[in-house]
Amino acid sequence: MPPRPAHSKFLLIISLLVLILAAILSRTTTFFPRLALLASHLTTTSHPASSLTTKSPIMSAPSYEKELKVAQLAVQRAAILTKRVFHEKAKGTVSKDDKSPVTIGDFGAQALIISALKANFPTDEIVAEEESATLRTDASLRDQIWELVKSTKLDDPAAEELLGGSIKDADAMLDIIDLGNSKGGAKGRIWAIDPIDGTKGFLRGGQYAVCLGFMVDGDVKVGVLGCPNLPVNDSAPLDAGIGENQSDDEGRGVIFSGVLGHGATSRPLGTGALAEGKAISMKPIKDMTQASFCESVESGHSNQGESAQIAQKLGITRPSVRMDSQAKYGSIARGAGDIYLRLPTSKTYQEKIWDHAAGDLIVREAGGQVTDTTGKRLDFSVGRTLAENKGVVAAPAEVHDQVIKVVQEVIGQK
Repeated sequence: MPPRPAHSKFLLIISLLVLILAAILSRTTTFFPRLALLASHLTTTSHPASSLTTKSPIMSAPSYEKELKVAQLAVQRAAILTKRVFHEKAKGTVSKDDKSPVTIGDFGAQALIISALKANFPTDEIVAEEESATLRTDASLRDQIWELVKSTKLDDPAAEELLGGSIKDADAMLDIIDLGNSKGGAKGRIWAIDPIDGTKGFLRGGQYAVCLGFMVDGDVKVGVLGCPNLPVNDSAPLDAGIGENQSDDEGRGVIFSGVLGHGATSRPLGTGALAEGKAISMKPIKDMTQASFCESVESGHSNQGESAQIAQKLGITRPSVRMDSQAKYGSIARGAGDIYLRLPTSKTYQEKIWDHAAGDLIVREAGGQVTDTTGKRLDFSVGRTLAENKGVVAAPAEVHDQVIKVVQEVIGQK
Protein backbone atom coordinates (compact mmCIF):
# COMPACT_ATOMS: atom_id res chain seq x y z
CA MET A 1 0.00 0.00 0.00
CA PRO A 2 1.48 3.42 -0.96
CA PRO A 3 2.15 5.83 1.94
CA ARG A 4 -0.74 8.14 2.91
CA PRO A 5 -0.12 11.75 1.80
CA ALA A 6 0.80 14.13 4.65
CA HIS A 7 -2.25 16.35 4.12
CA SER A 8 -4.56 13.31 4.39
CA LYS A 9 -3.01 12.38 7.74
CA PHE A 10 -3.48 15.98 8.91
CA LEU A 11 -7.14 15.97 7.88
CA LEU A 12 -7.67 12.64 9.65
CA ILE A 13 -6.21 14.03 12.90
CA ILE A 14 -8.33 17.19 12.68
CA SER A 15 -11.46 15.10 12.03
CA LEU A 16 -10.78 12.92 15.07
CA LEU A 17 -10.21 15.98 17.26
CA VAL A 18 -13.48 17.53 16.07
CA LEU A 19 -15.42 14.34 16.84
CA ILE A 20 -13.88 14.08 20.32
CA LEU A 21 -14.68 17.73 21.06
CA ALA A 22 -18.20 17.28 19.68
CA ALA A 23 -18.80 14.25 21.89
CA ILE A 24 -17.66 16.16 24.98
CA LEU A 25 -19.69 19.28 24.22
CA SER A 26 -22.85 17.34 23.38
CA ARG A 27 -22.83 16.08 26.99
CA THR A 28 -22.09 19.49 28.50
CA THR A 29 -24.99 21.71 27.52
CA THR A 30 -24.66 23.79 30.67
CA PHE A 31 -21.55 25.43 29.22
CA PHE A 32 -21.23 27.01 25.78
CA PRO A 33 -24.82 26.08 24.90
CA ARG A 34 -24.66 27.08 21.24
CA LEU A 35 -21.46 25.07 20.70
CA ALA A 36 -23.02 22.13 22.44
CA LEU A 37 -26.01 22.26 20.11
CA LEU A 38 -23.65 22.31 17.12
CA ALA A 39 -21.68 19.42 18.56
CA SER A 40 -24.81 17.37 18.99
CA HIS A 41 -25.69 18.09 15.36
CA LEU A 42 -22.28 16.90 14.20
CA THR A 43 -22.55 13.61 16.08
CA THR A 44 -25.98 12.57 14.82
CA THR A 45 -27.65 12.27 11.44
CA SER A 46 -31.20 12.51 12.76
CA HIS A 47 -31.59 16.30 12.35
CA PRO A 48 -31.33 18.33 9.15
CA ALA A 49 -29.10 21.41 9.03
CA SER A 50 -32.17 23.67 9.26
CA SER A 51 -32.76 22.41 12.80
CA LEU A 52 -29.98 24.73 13.98
CA THR A 53 -32.00 27.86 13.16
CA THR A 54 -34.19 29.62 15.72
CA LYS A 55 -37.31 28.97 13.67
CA SER A 56 -37.21 25.18 14.03
CA PRO A 57 -36.98 23.19 17.28
CA ILE A 58 -33.50 21.92 18.10
CA MET A 59 -34.42 18.51 19.40
CA SER A 60 -31.11 18.03 21.21
CA ALA A 61 -31.68 21.16 23.34
CA PRO A 62 -33.27 20.52 26.75
CA SER A 63 -37.00 21.18 26.53
CA TYR A 64 -37.51 22.19 30.18
CA GLU A 65 -41.08 20.91 29.91
CA LYS A 66 -41.94 21.11 33.60
CA GLU A 67 -40.30 24.51 34.06
CA LEU A 68 -42.22 25.85 31.06
CA LYS A 69 -45.61 24.53 32.16
CA VAL A 70 -45.23 25.69 35.75
CA ALA A 71 -44.08 29.11 34.52
CA GLN A 72 -47.00 29.46 32.11
CA LEU A 73 -49.60 28.46 34.70
CA ALA A 74 -48.00 30.59 37.42
CA VAL A 75 -48.04 33.63 35.13
CA GLN A 76 -51.63 32.89 34.12
CA ARG A 77 -52.77 32.65 37.74
CA ALA A 78 -50.90 35.84 38.69
CA ALA A 79 -52.46 37.61 35.71
CA ILE A 80 -55.93 36.76 37.04
CA LEU A 81 -55.03 38.62 40.23
CA THR A 82 -53.61 41.63 38.37
CA LYS A 83 -56.73 41.86 36.20
CA ARG A 84 -58.88 42.10 39.32
CA VAL A 85 -56.78 44.99 40.60
CA PHE A 86 -56.66 46.62 37.14
CA HIS A 87 -60.41 47.19 37.31
CA GLU A 88 -60.27 48.85 40.73
CA LYS A 89 -60.02 52.63 40.95
CA ALA A 90 -57.90 52.37 44.11
CA LYS A 91 -54.99 50.01 43.48
CA GLY A 92 -53.30 50.30 46.88
CA THR A 93 -50.36 52.23 45.47
CA VAL A 94 -47.28 53.04 47.54
CA SER A 95 -43.92 54.52 46.57
CA LYS A 96 -40.65 52.63 46.88
CA ASP A 97 -37.31 54.14 47.87
CA ASP A 98 -36.54 54.96 44.22
CA LYS A 99 -39.91 56.79 43.97
CA SER A 100 -41.32 54.19 41.57
CA PRO A 101 -44.87 52.99 42.31
CA VAL A 102 -45.88 49.55 43.53
CA THR A 103 -49.45 48.27 43.90
CA ILE A 104 -51.24 45.53 45.75
CA GLY A 105 -51.23 43.73 42.40
CA ASP A 106 -47.40 43.67 42.34
CA PHE A 107 -47.17 42.16 45.81
CA GLY A 108 -49.97 39.65 45.27
CA ALA A 109 -48.71 38.45 41.88
CA GLN A 110 -45.18 37.99 43.24
CA ALA A 111 -46.47 35.93 46.17
CA LEU A 112 -48.44 33.63 43.86
CA ILE A 113 -45.57 33.09 41.43
CA ILE A 114 -42.92 32.42 44.07
CA SER A 115 -45.28 30.04 45.87
CA ALA A 116 -45.68 27.99 42.68
CA LEU A 117 -41.94 27.96 41.96
CA LYS A 118 -40.98 26.89 45.47
CA ALA A 119 -43.61 24.14 45.46
CA ASN A 120 -42.09 22.66 42.31
CA PHE A 121 -38.42 23.65 42.46
CA PRO A 122 -37.66 24.20 46.15
CA THR A 123 -33.90 24.65 45.79
CA ASP A 124 -34.00 27.14 42.92
CA GLU A 125 -33.04 30.75 43.65
CA ILE A 126 -35.34 33.65 42.81
CA VAL A 127 -34.61 37.25 41.83
CA ALA A 128 -37.81 39.30 42.17
CA GLU A 129 -38.54 42.99 42.18
CA GLU A 130 -40.60 43.45 45.36
CA GLU A 131 -39.98 42.98 49.10
CA SER A 132 -42.44 42.92 51.99
CA ALA A 133 -40.94 45.57 54.32
CA THR A 134 -43.76 48.07 53.68
CA LEU A 135 -46.42 45.45 54.28
CA ARG A 136 -44.96 44.43 57.63
CA THR A 137 -45.68 47.92 58.97
CA ASP A 138 -49.03 48.40 57.23
CA ALA A 139 -51.52 45.77 58.42
CA SER A 140 -54.36 47.20 56.33
CA LEU A 141 -52.39 46.95 53.09
CA ARG A 142 -51.13 43.48 54.03
CA ASP A 143 -54.66 42.22 54.69
CA GLN A 144 -55.92 43.70 51.42
CA ILE A 145 -53.26 41.78 49.50
CA TRP A 146 -53.90 38.60 51.47
CA GLU A 147 -57.59 38.69 50.52
CA LEU A 148 -56.58 38.85 46.87
CA VAL A 149 -53.99 36.10 47.12
CA LYS A 150 -56.07 33.54 48.99
CA SER A 151 -59.06 33.98 46.65
CA THR A 152 -57.15 33.79 43.35
CA LYS A 153 -57.16 30.30 41.84
CA LEU A 154 -57.18 28.68 38.43
CA ASP A 155 -60.46 27.17 37.25
CA ASP A 156 -58.78 23.87 36.41
CA PRO A 157 -58.15 21.72 39.55
CA ALA A 158 -55.27 19.81 37.94
CA ALA A 159 -53.52 23.04 37.00
CA GLU A 160 -54.05 24.46 40.48
CA GLU A 161 -52.71 21.27 42.04
CA LEU A 162 -49.57 21.45 39.89
CA LEU A 163 -48.87 24.92 41.27
CA GLY A 164 -48.80 23.56 44.80
CA GLY A 165 -52.01 24.68 46.43
CA SER A 166 -52.67 27.72 48.59
CA ILE A 167 -50.49 29.85 50.87
CA LYS A 168 -51.15 29.18 54.57
CA ASP A 169 -51.76 32.71 55.91
CA ALA A 170 -50.81 36.38 55.58
CA ASP A 171 -47.53 36.01 57.47
CA ALA A 172 -46.50 33.12 55.23
CA MET A 173 -47.36 35.31 52.24
CA LEU A 174 -44.92 37.98 53.42
CA ASP A 175 -42.18 35.41 53.90
CA ILE A 176 -42.81 34.05 50.41
CA ILE A 177 -42.57 37.53 48.87
CA ASP A 178 -39.14 37.93 50.46
CA LEU A 179 -37.84 34.70 48.91
CA GLY A 180 -37.13 36.79 45.82
CA ASN A 181 -33.99 38.25 47.40
CA SER A 182 -31.38 36.19 45.53
CA LYS A 183 -28.36 38.13 44.32
CA GLY A 184 -28.46 36.27 41.00
CA GLY A 185 -25.20 35.39 39.28
CA ALA A 186 -23.51 32.96 36.92
CA LYS A 187 -24.10 29.70 38.81
CA GLY A 188 -27.13 27.51 39.30
CA ARG A 189 -30.86 27.65 38.56
CA ILE A 190 -32.32 31.13 39.02
CA TRP A 191 -35.75 32.60 38.25
CA ALA A 192 -36.30 36.31 37.53
CA ILE A 193 -39.74 37.75 38.29
CA ASP A 194 -41.36 41.08 37.52
CA PRO A 195 -44.90 40.61 38.88
CA ILE A 196 -46.19 43.72 37.10
CA ASP A 197 -43.77 45.14 34.57
CA GLY A 198 -44.95 48.58 33.56
CA THR A 199 -46.66 49.57 36.81
CA LYS A 200 -47.20 53.11 35.51
CA GLY A 201 -48.97 51.67 32.47
CA PHE A 202 -50.98 49.46 34.80
CA LEU A 203 -52.05 52.54 36.78
CA ARG A 204 -52.97 54.64 33.75
CA GLY A 205 -54.93 51.85 32.08
CA GLY A 206 -52.32 50.98 29.46
CA GLN A 207 -50.12 47.97 28.77
CA TYR A 208 -48.37 45.88 31.41
CA ALA A 209 -46.93 42.38 31.66
CA VAL A 210 -46.44 39.60 34.20
CA CYS A 211 -42.90 38.40 33.51
CA LEU A 212 -41.00 35.25 34.43
CA GLY A 213 -37.61 34.10 33.17
CA PHE A 214 -35.66 30.96 34.06
CA MET A 215 -31.86 30.88 33.88
CA VAL A 216 -29.23 28.19 34.24
CA ASP A 217 -25.69 29.37 34.91
CA GLY A 218 -26.60 32.87 33.79
CA ASP A 219 -28.17 31.83 30.47
CA VAL A 220 -31.92 32.31 29.95
CA LYS A 221 -33.57 28.98 29.11
CA VAL A 222 -37.32 29.71 29.51
CA GLY A 223 -39.25 32.96 29.23
CA VAL A 224 -42.96 33.65 29.79
CA LEU A 225 -44.85 36.95 29.45
CA GLY A 226 -48.50 37.41 30.38
CA CYS A 227 -49.95 40.50 28.66
CA PRO A 228 -53.62 40.92 29.67
CA ASN A 229 -54.31 43.99 27.50
CA LEU A 230 -52.69 42.96 24.19
CA PRO A 231 -54.89 41.55 21.39
CA VAL A 232 -54.96 37.76 21.14
CA ASN A 233 -54.69 38.10 17.36
CA ASP A 234 -50.98 37.86 16.51
CA SER A 235 -51.47 39.73 13.23
CA ALA A 236 -53.20 42.74 14.81
CA PRO A 237 -50.91 45.71 14.02
CA LEU A 238 -49.80 48.09 16.73
CA ASP A 239 -51.45 51.48 16.75
CA ALA A 240 -50.54 54.75 18.40
CA GLY A 241 -53.18 54.37 21.12
CA ILE A 242 -52.14 50.92 22.34
CA GLY A 243 -50.26 52.40 25.30
CA GLU A 244 -53.33 53.96 26.92
CA ASN A 245 -57.06 53.50 27.47
CA GLN A 246 -56.80 49.73 27.16
CA SER A 247 -58.97 46.90 28.44
CA ASP A 248 -58.80 43.16 29.00
CA ASP A 249 -62.16 42.55 27.33
CA GLU A 250 -62.89 39.59 25.06
CA GLY A 251 -60.27 39.19 22.37
CA ARG A 252 -57.49 40.49 24.59
CA GLY A 253 -54.97 38.76 26.81
CA VAL A 254 -52.05 36.69 25.53
CA ILE A 255 -49.22 34.58 26.94
CA PHE A 256 -45.90 34.60 25.08
CA SER A 257 -43.46 31.78 25.78
CA GLY A 258 -40.02 30.76 24.62
CA VAL A 259 -37.62 27.89 25.32
CA LEU A 260 -34.00 28.10 24.20
CA GLY A 261 -33.61 26.08 21.01
CA HIS A 262 -37.34 25.34 20.68
CA GLY A 263 -38.86 28.55 19.33
CA ALA A 264 -41.50 30.93 20.66
CA THR A 265 -45.29 30.67 20.94
CA SER A 266 -48.35 32.70 21.82
CA ARG A 267 -51.65 31.54 23.29
CA PRO A 268 -54.75 33.21 24.70
CA LEU A 269 -54.52 34.12 28.38
CA GLY A 270 -57.12 32.01 30.18
CA THR A 271 -58.34 31.20 33.67
CA GLY A 272 -57.77 27.44 33.86
CA ALA A 273 -55.79 24.92 31.84
CA LEU A 274 -53.47 26.36 29.20
CA ALA A 275 -55.02 27.18 25.84
CA GLU A 276 -53.42 25.77 22.69
CA GLY A 277 -50.38 27.72 21.58
CA LYS A 278 -49.04 28.51 18.13
CA ALA A 279 -45.58 29.37 16.86
CA ILE A 280 -44.70 33.02 16.35
CA SER A 281 -41.91 34.69 14.41
CA MET A 282 -40.68 38.17 13.71
CA LYS A 283 -41.80 39.86 10.52
CA PRO A 284 -39.11 40.30 7.84
CA ILE A 285 -38.44 43.97 7.12
CA LYS A 286 -38.59 44.30 3.34
CA ASP A 287 -38.87 48.09 3.34
CA MET A 288 -37.23 49.95 6.23
CA THR A 289 -39.33 53.04 5.56
CA GLN A 290 -42.39 51.06 6.62
CA ALA A 291 -40.85 49.58 9.77
CA SER A 292 -42.20 50.51 13.19
CA PHE A 293 -40.38 51.39 16.40
CA CYS A 294 -41.56 50.37 19.85
CA GLU A 295 -40.31 52.39 22.80
CA SER A 296 -41.23 53.22 26.37
CA VAL A 297 -43.98 55.69 27.23
CA GLU A 298 -41.85 57.22 29.98
CA SER A 299 -39.14 59.55 28.66
CA GLY A 300 -37.10 58.68 31.74
CA HIS A 301 -36.86 55.06 30.56
CA SER A 302 -35.50 55.73 27.07
CA ASN A 303 -34.07 58.70 25.18
CA GLN A 304 -36.96 59.46 22.84
CA GLY A 305 -35.14 62.30 21.08
CA GLU A 306 -32.33 60.01 20.01
CA SER A 307 -34.87 57.37 18.96
CA ALA A 308 -36.40 59.91 16.58
CA GLN A 309 -32.97 60.66 15.08
CA ILE A 310 -32.30 56.96 14.59
CA ALA A 311 -35.63 56.49 12.87
CA GLN A 312 -34.86 59.39 10.55
CA LYS A 313 -31.42 58.03 9.62
CA LEU A 314 -32.93 54.59 8.92
CA GLY A 315 -35.57 56.21 6.71
CA ILE A 316 -38.45 55.13 8.95
CA THR A 317 -41.43 57.40 8.40
CA ARG A 318 -44.03 55.84 10.68
CA PRO A 319 -44.42 57.35 14.17
CA SER A 320 -43.05 55.28 17.04
CA VAL A 321 -45.44 53.20 19.12
CA ARG A 322 -45.07 53.87 22.83
CA MET A 323 -46.17 51.35 25.42
CA ASP A 324 -45.06 50.18 28.83
CA SER A 325 -43.52 46.87 29.83
CA GLN A 326 -42.14 43.80 28.09
CA ALA A 327 -45.32 43.79 26.01
CA LYS A 328 -42.98 45.49 23.52
CA TYR A 329 -40.83 42.35 23.31
CA GLY A 330 -43.89 40.17 22.76
CA SER A 331 -45.29 42.52 20.14
CA ILE A 332 -42.19 42.52 17.94
CA ALA A 333 -41.65 38.78 18.46
CA ARG A 334 -44.99 38.03 16.78
CA GLY A 335 -44.48 40.60 14.02
CA ALA A 336 -46.96 43.22 15.22
CA GLY A 337 -44.00 45.61 15.54
CA ASP A 338 -40.47 45.54 14.17
CA ILE A 339 -37.80 47.21 16.32
CA TYR A 340 -37.57 47.89 20.06
CA LEU A 341 -35.20 50.58 21.29
CA ARG A 342 -34.42 51.40 24.91
CA LEU A 343 -31.69 54.03 24.82
CA PRO A 344 -29.78 55.05 27.94
CA THR A 345 -30.89 58.25 29.66
CA SER A 346 -28.21 58.05 32.35
CA LYS A 347 -24.58 56.92 32.41
CA THR A 348 -25.05 55.25 35.78
CA TYR A 349 -28.44 53.50 35.40
CA GLN A 350 -28.36 49.71 35.25
CA GLU A 351 -31.27 47.76 33.76
CA LYS A 352 -32.79 45.09 36.01
CA ILE A 353 -32.66 41.49 34.83
CA TRP A 354 -36.36 40.94 35.56
CA ASP A 355 -37.23 43.70 33.07
CA HIS A 356 -35.63 41.85 30.14
CA ALA A 357 -34.92 38.13 30.76
CA ALA A 358 -38.18 36.69 29.42
CA GLY A 359 -38.55 39.14 26.52
CA ASP A 360 -34.95 38.77 25.41
CA LEU A 361 -35.33 35.00 24.97
CA ILE A 362 -38.75 35.18 23.32
CA VAL A 363 -37.52 37.64 20.67
CA ARG A 364 -34.39 35.60 19.95
CA GLU A 365 -36.42 32.40 19.64
CA ALA A 366 -38.78 34.20 17.24
CA GLY A 367 -35.90 34.95 14.87
CA GLY A 368 -34.68 38.23 16.29
CA GLN A 369 -31.51 39.51 17.88
CA VAL A 370 -31.27 41.40 21.17
CA THR A 371 -28.17 43.32 22.27
CA ASP A 372 -27.25 46.49 24.08
CA THR A 373 -26.39 49.67 22.17
CA THR A 374 -22.79 48.51 21.65
CA GLY A 375 -23.89 45.27 20.02
CA LYS A 376 -23.14 43.03 23.04
CA ARG A 377 -25.61 40.33 24.06
CA LEU A 378 -27.46 41.06 27.29
CA ASP A 379 -25.54 39.46 30.17
CA PHE A 380 -27.81 38.02 32.87
CA SER A 381 -24.95 36.39 34.78
CA VAL A 382 -23.57 39.33 36.78
CA GLY A 383 -26.27 39.79 39.43
CA ARG A 384 -29.64 41.49 39.74
CA THR A 385 -28.83 44.05 37.06
CA LEU A 386 -27.45 44.12 33.53
CA ALA A 387 -24.34 45.84 34.86
CA GLU A 388 -22.27 45.03 31.76
CA ASN A 389 -24.81 46.46 29.29
CA LYS A 390 -26.15 49.85 28.28
CA GLY A 391 -29.59 50.09 26.71
CA VAL A 392 -31.40 47.55 24.55
CA VAL A 393 -31.78 47.11 20.79
CA ALA A 394 -34.08 44.33 19.54
CA ALA A 395 -34.74 43.76 15.85
CA PRO A 396 -35.09 41.00 13.24
CA ALA A 397 -31.72 39.27 12.94
CA GLU A 398 -31.21 40.24 9.30
CA VAL A 399 -31.36 44.01 9.99
CA HIS A 400 -30.02 44.14 13.53
CA ASP A 401 -26.47 45.11 12.48
CA GLN A 402 -27.88 47.91 10.33
CA VAL A 403 -29.89 49.26 13.26
CA ILE A 404 -26.92 49.01 15.66
CA LYS A 405 -24.70 50.94 13.24
CA VAL A 406 -27.15 53.84 13.16
CA VAL A 407 -27.73 53.69 16.92
CA GLN A 408 -23.99 54.07 17.50
CA GLU A 409 -23.77 56.95 15.03
CA VAL A 410 -26.51 58.82 16.87
CA ILE A 411 -25.44 58.22 20.46
CA GLY A 412 -21.76 58.69 19.71
CA GLN A 413 -20.46 55.17 20.37
CA LYS A 414 -17.80 53.78 18.07
